[in-house]
Amino acid sequence: MSWEIVVGLETHAQLRTRSKIFSGASTAFGAPPNAQACAVDIALPGVLPVLNAAAVELAIRFGLAVGATINRKSIFARKNYFYPDLPKGYQISQYEIPIVQGGTVLVTLPEGGKRIALTRAHLEEDAGKSLHEDFHGMSGIDLNRAGTPLLEIVSEPELRGAKEAVAYARTLHALVVWIGVCDGNMQEGSFRCDANVSVRRAGETAYGTRCEIKNLNSFRFMERAIAFEARRQIGILEEGGRIEQETRLYDPDRDETRSMRSKEEAHDYRYFPDPDLLPLVLHEADIARIRAAMPELPAERVKRFRETFALSPATAAILTGSLQMADYFEAAIAHADPETVRQTANWIAGSLSAKLNERGIGIEDCPVGPAQLRGLIDRLTDGTLSPNLAKAVDDAMWAGEGSADEIIEQRGLRQMTDAGAIEKAVDAVLAANARQVEDYRAGKQKAFNSLFGQVMKATRGKANPAQVNDILRRKLG
Repeated sequence: MSWEIVVGLETHAQLRTRSKIFSGASTAFGAPPNAQACAVDIALPGVLPVLNAAAVELAIRFGLAVGATINRKSIFARKNYFYPDLPKGYQISQYEIPIVQGGTVLVTLPEGGKRIALTRAHLEEDAGKSLHEDFHGMSGIDLNRAGTPLLEIVSEPELRGAKEAVAYARTLHALVVWIGVCDGNMQEGSFRCDANVSVRRAGETAYGTRCEIKNLNSFRFMERAIAFEARRQIGILEEGGRIEQETRLYDPDRDETRSMRSKEEAHDYRYFPDPDLLPLVLHEADIARIRAAMPELPAERVKRFRETFALSPATAAILTGSLQMADYFEAAIAHADPETVRQTANWIAGSLSAKLNERGIGIEDCPVGPAQLRGLIDRLTDGTLSPNLAKAVDDAMWAGEGSADEIIEQRGLRQMTDAGAIEKAVDAVLAANARQVEDYRAGKQKAFNSLFGQVMKATRGKANPAQVNDILRRKLG
């Protein structure tokens, strides 16, 4: 019988604040261990938490972006558990009344769009970090992350399978980065997910027993971890066993999940309202101010790009891969005609994106600014450059040699459009390659491609390709 994989994700997005959620300690990444852990973070006796207003505003921004209910009153609670990297013996979080309730995330899948419902998004502090690699027979504790502000985003169990879960996680990642809530740096732990995975036979409505896979900080590992865990559970059930609810870790080296501890339930944490923090009360004027400052959301921008510029879904998706990419595109096409817009969109989606990927950088670090790219596209659309020459000019711009016009003049890369000069080059190639001329006339298309290439080589790639094509075909008959 076929099985259905059911996944719900709990995502921890580190909020983009300069200080921690309940103290003034820095959240900057990379400091020496325990250099950014103040008295509040390490829970010295008598210290009191003070809520960071910036973290609250970022949580509200997320709630507005997903169409959620922003609770005008929410409560902070103590989540009690004991672990070496949790100096207070509890984590300040939200439980019964979170700041954000509900909402949806629209995920694009091969079969179409699917809205994934969110249960909640709540504010909480991060714990510290246990260090095992640098100590022989011991563990160290780094409390720099203790108190770092997190927004935990909980989805309903509406994801079906590993690929769908990854598509949702990628969409959520892009959204929180787009609206400035989180920097999205997964290597630094700014965006990490816990996956609750269960399986059930096709057609069943009751959920199976779930296992939680902790701290997935890579989309590739997430897909592999969920796929392995589903196979593991199916294998147990098909052999007549039962699934034990537990927390598991994914080992990428062995491509498997391993048991970590039995899964806790809410009552195990003994939640109760934090007596040191008043209820969080929001004012309508503040929510209205945050709403007014919201950027155009990714889905809205995709729709506008497609309708205004007649872009394909694939191209529009690339151009809205990040807020910076979308802004770059719009800056490059300011006051442009439709053909320039089309060429610019295709260039960014193709050559420019490929170079960014090769170098492992984002558009914000691209050495060719939107005005420079526009100069290149203008020379391409007005016929000054052929596509091949445009690539050469682009390479020079990436190397820092100046604007397109400067490089064209310095290197003499202007496209040859003189029909007489091109015809002379064609005649010379045909005279020197009589055998290939005969082959083409005998029906061998490859011979034409060879002759075309030789003309382009003879003109150092400067001849207008369309003119070369036309003249060659006319002379070959």
